[in-house]
Amino acid sequence: MPRTQRNDNFIDKSFTVMADMILKLMPANKKAKEAFVYYRDGMSAQADGEYAEALDNYFEALTLEEDSNDRSYILYNIGLIYTSNGEHEKALEYYYQAIDLNPRLPQALNNIAVIFHYQGDKAKEAGESEAAEALYDKAAEYWKEAIRLAPNNYIEAQNWLKTTGRSQVDVFF
Repeated sequence: MPRTQRNDNFIDKSFTVMADMILKLMPANKKAKEAFVYYRDGMSAQADGEYAEALDNYFEALTLEEDSNDRSYILYNIGLIYTSNGEHEKALEYYYQAIDLNPRLPQALNNIAVIFHYQGDKAKEAGESEAAEALYDKAAEYWKEAIRLAPNNYIEAQNWLKTTGRSQVDVFF
């Protein structure tokens, strides 16, 4: 049974009905509509913590989706799942692919920065201060770009950049 027919709560059912109506009215070809169905089912599975099912749907959506902007969001969501599973190197691959298709995706830039910062913390804990600083510098570069694209977001990152001296700008917004 397709995921869209299994939603148990009112909000999910309402969203599904609205999405189906929009899908029918969309001026898109059959392949694009089918890709959207897989993407929507992937998002639903991801929200339920069903990551394997979500990945199956996202990968199927990628085989059908031709629009680079839409593909970037699919790739971003795949990166989110790998991040959630602690597979940071795999997550980075998908975030980079998403940015290649859509350089104006601040959430992917932010997530890359978060992974580099996390890796920096781990290196620091292991007594590898030089490696940690290099990873923190990488995180800073990605956060600066994310903040440039979305100046009112990532306040904690802005504070970290300022307190660590990695920002030449006092205020981003």
